[in-house]
Amino acid sequence: MSDNESSADSPQRSLLNSPEEQSEMDARRETSSDTELSLNLPGDGGILSQVGPGDEGTDADVSGEYINFEGTEDSDQFFVCEENLSPYRPEGEEARGAEAEERGAAEEQRQVQCNEANYDQYLSDEDRALEEWVTSETSTLPRPRWQIVSALRERQLGSSARFVYEACGARLFVQRFHLLHELEGHHGCVNTVHFNQRGTWLASSSDDLKVIVWDWVRKHPVLEFMSGHKNNVFQAKFLPNCGDSTLAMCARDGQVRIAELSAIPHCKNTKRVAQHRGASHKLALEPDSPFKFLTSGEDAVVFAIDLRQGRPASRVVVTKEREKKVGLYTIHVNPANTYQFAVGGRDQFVRIYDQRKIDENENNGVLKKFCPHHLVNCESKANITCLVYSHDGTELLASYNDEDIYLFNSSDGDGAQYVKKYKGHRNNATIKGVNFYGPRSEFVVSGSDCGHIFLWEKSSCQIVQFMEGDKGGTINCLEPHPYLPVMATSGLDHNAKIWAPTAEATTELTGLKNMIKRNKQERDEDRMHHTDLFDSHMLWFLMRHLTQRGHHQRQRAPGVGVMDAESDESSTTSSSSEEEENQDHVQCLPS
Repeated sequence: MSDNESSADSPQRSLLNSPEEQSEMDARRETSSDTELSLNLPGDGGILSQVGPGDEGTDADVSGEYINFEGTEDSDQFFVCEENLSPYRPEGEEARGAEAEERGAAEEQRQVQCNEANYDQYLSDEDRALEEWVTSETSTLPRPRWQIVSALRERQLGSSARFVYEACGARLFVQRFHLLHELEGHHGCVNTVHFNQRGTWLASSSDDLKVIVWDWVRKHPVLEFMSGHKNNVFQAKFLPNCGDSTLAMCARDGQVRIAELSAIPHCKNTKRVAQHRGASHKLALEPDSPFKFLTSGEDAVVFAIDLRQGRPASRVVVTKEREKKVGLYTIHVNPANTYQFAVGGRDQFVRIYDQRKIDENENNGVLKKFCPHHLVNCESKANITCLVYSHDGTELLASYNDEDIYLFNSSDGDGAQYVKKYKGHRNNATIKGVNFYGPRSEFVVSGSDCGHIFLWEKSSCQIVQFMEGDKGGTINCLEPHPYLPVMATSGLDHNAKIWAPTAEATTELTGLKNMIKRNKQERDEDRMHHTDLFDSHMLWFLMRHLTQRGHHQRQRAPGVGVMDAESDESSTTSSSSEEEENQDHVQCLPS
């Protein structure tokens, strides 16, 4: 207390007590101050704490608020201490009152501690269960193979010609991924992004039926043209070893089209080369071929396209489980053996075919099938939304609808169990992609319904990066750069995003635990209610359609990769439509 306040209080002391009484009470006050108790509600939620001599200064303002005015016989009998006010009571009554207050305070403390213990126990049990689920089937992060100091020294001495290649697979760079910039130009959800072979251009396609070829470094569109499709364009990919002159596309209308880009900026036309009887979600390029690729559709058909042929499309196989057709969402060619390809769709099986050995009378032409064993006879219908081979074809990654991501050894025999599992995200609202990242497929990357991007270290299955990727709520496509530590993504937002390791420090993974908890709770709740996949996706589809009607001049079915109705009903295209003139085309519009 200041000198002014002390001097102001001195007259009051002289009025209340004689000097002898004052000195006696001061002495009594000093001996009892060590046992006073103060209930500090604002700071600790009602936890009782003992105030010692050294704490008087800090608790002065609080202690004055808890005077029991009703317990004093004479409300005027107060003496003023240097730090707080206390009621004056006779010695016997004061002792009894202090004892009662101490008993009440102790009881209240026990009650508060009991409530807090129960709440903490509840939280700890829930958090422990979540922690056990997250950490199951994971291992310790391996020691980083790439050391930046030694790598820079070797590069300076000229003894390392693979600096950039090694850096792309370094965990240090992955943990520093940050949004570099956004590519604005579409007026609908951006369904796919794809780098050309040299990594200088990026192709993006959208619900607005446009394809844009970007100089992604300068954020400048090199070419912009209408695709010729009648509905959502799901993929647009540069064919390899063609000088970036040919772009293959597929869409919800089931058409597979080719755009000749060799005459930029005066693109001639896009040409239809195949027609599925349902939506076609994915193309599978042969790694070194400028003429050949595969397509799959919800009609369960796989087409092989050879642009050197007068009739480019030939049917390879119809995917079936026993006698029932299985609509397809994804297809990928084995980069180590281009005769082999894998497909996934409306059931739980990853199917691998060999084009040289397909006999539909024997096991429906399937070479082998993989499936997590707990999903083989699962009551809830599982779907594979995306699958992809690793860089050397030895591993196969499959993302399941409202399930986890599973890694298989592609060389294992028929019916083999998965070898790794990646979890924490949620794959429910759209047909979501998955991919490897790194020159040796060191990481696994996926989008999530929560709008975040998850990156797992492949060998340990641990999450090493967690980024907010899409304000619209879902990331569907993730495309690593062919040779730089850069990644492109797209989703429900009307732009594509470029990510690079530009953050000054490693990402802290803030909010990851709560997001994983929410994703798992929502998934578990849906399983308890046995939500039908078709009904939920159709409802989502209709909601997307209604919300976007005001943004488009003509009405069409929007949404990114939403699951359609059964394949036989999703298109009214007749067999005669497949033989329409192949020169159906639209003019490309240079930017």
